[in-house]
Amino acid sequence: MINLHLFSTPGDNDIRYVLDACRPYLEKRDDPLIAYLPLASLSDQYLTYTEKAFKGLARVVSLNAETSTFSEMESVVRQAHVLYVPGGNTFLLAHRLNVSRWMAYLRKKILAGLPFVGFSAGAILCGPNILTSRDMNMIPTAHFEGLNLIPYNIFVHSQDVVDEDDWLSDFHIFQPNPVILLADGAGLKVENKKITLQRGDGWILRKGNEKEKLLSGQEIRL
Repeated sequence: MINLHLFSTPGDNDIRYVLDACRPYLEKRDDPLIAYLPLASLSDQYLTYTEKAFKGLARVVSLNAETSTFSEMESVVRQAHVLYVPGGNTFLLAHRLNVSRWMAYLRKKILAGLPFVGFSAGAILCGPNILTSRDMNMIPTAHFEGLNLIPYNIFVHSQDVVDEDDWLSDFHIFQPNPVILLADGAGLKVENKKITLQRGDGWILRKGNEKEKLLSGQEIRL
């Protein structure tokens, strides 16, 4: 069973949305563990903050695809109760997951039921590709595929302005996937094939159609 919690931002000047999403999977566990993958960032500057935020709820183990072996990372993920992927540069995230051979492995684990919580770059990663990221491809990478857990591309930090629609219309010249736009503060919950806007403002843009406003609690369909 797929369990995804995808946010544009992690909270209101904190990571409360992330904590609330993780909590049901961690409570009543003997040794609750978060596999923390800050691979979209150039440094692990938020590790201490994240550990403090989860204190009393779960142990946080940070994974680095460039300094840890595949087997070391696999051992942590196998024990984890939640996989948490924060924001940063989406192209860097996809590049690191691909060159470390982690993309396919994580997809397999998530499809097998490992809950996934991500925001910003972590949310974009769950689509068929990452081409709706407006980050700089600074690596540069030629790896643009996502985890392909949902049949939608994700666009985060939406401000519901015309230039976003025009830019995504250009995306739809080459790509057929509908795009879900999330304003800051918005979040999606995915349970198997059921996708619901749980909080905040969101829209869906289908190729050749006008953008539609999503309602809180609304199930999103192709």
